[in-house]
Amino acid sequence: MSLSKLLFATIFLLSFQQTSAQRNYDSYNFLGIQAGILLFDIHTNDLVTEQREGFSAGFTTRGAFRNNFDLIYGISFLNAAVGIEGNDLLNTDTQYIGYTIHGVTFKLIGSYNIIVNHLSLELGPIFGLNGKMKLNNNRFENYVLTGYNTLTASEIQDISKFNALIAAGITGGFKHFRLSAQYHYGLTNILSALNKRNLENNSFKGNSSTVILSGVIYF
Repeated sequence: MSLSKLLFATIFLLSFQQTSAQRNYDSYNFLGIQAGILLFDIHTNDLVTEQREGFSAGFTTRGAFRNNFDLIYGISFLNAAVGIEGNDLLNTDTQYIGYTIHGVTFKLIGSYNIIVNHLSLELGPIFGLNGKMKLNNNRFENYVLTGYNTLTASEIQDISKFNALIAAGITGGFKHFRLSAQYHYGLTNILSALNKRNLENNSFKGNSSTVILSGVIYF
């Protein structure tokens, strides 16, 4: 899915949500700016990984949908980081090698209001587009990854560019400002693209795992 298609889908859903909200007696439809920190990792048996901290920011909307349910959607831009263990050719230096992933996510979340405008539980799908898992320092590009004989740090950068995730979380606060804690689990294999590269391992399997702690200002 291209970024242009993602933006088109967002515009379409914005129109749909505004129409739905207008049919509710207590209708509301807020546009918000969201930013926060994310803790990213990859759950896999094929690499030794370390969770690291990144950040995300973007635009979101919250609108009354039906009864006690809201509909939330938006676009976020993220900078995720992860460490993967490797060692130099002499096996004298073993450490977690840093990688960075830049991407954009599109969310469509259902929200159940425990207390309207103050506390809600959230669940729904997220779709993401991302670039490479880029090595932060080329000094480590020839480090051999733990568990392998020849697989180097530079060879695993071309991960899958499209991923589907499921999100669950809780949001609390006030009408125009809320704090949110969400967990995103990757339903697709984020490492699947590596299996086409004739590497030492041709059956990589991994699922992204992300905790996002953020604040939202609604207008």
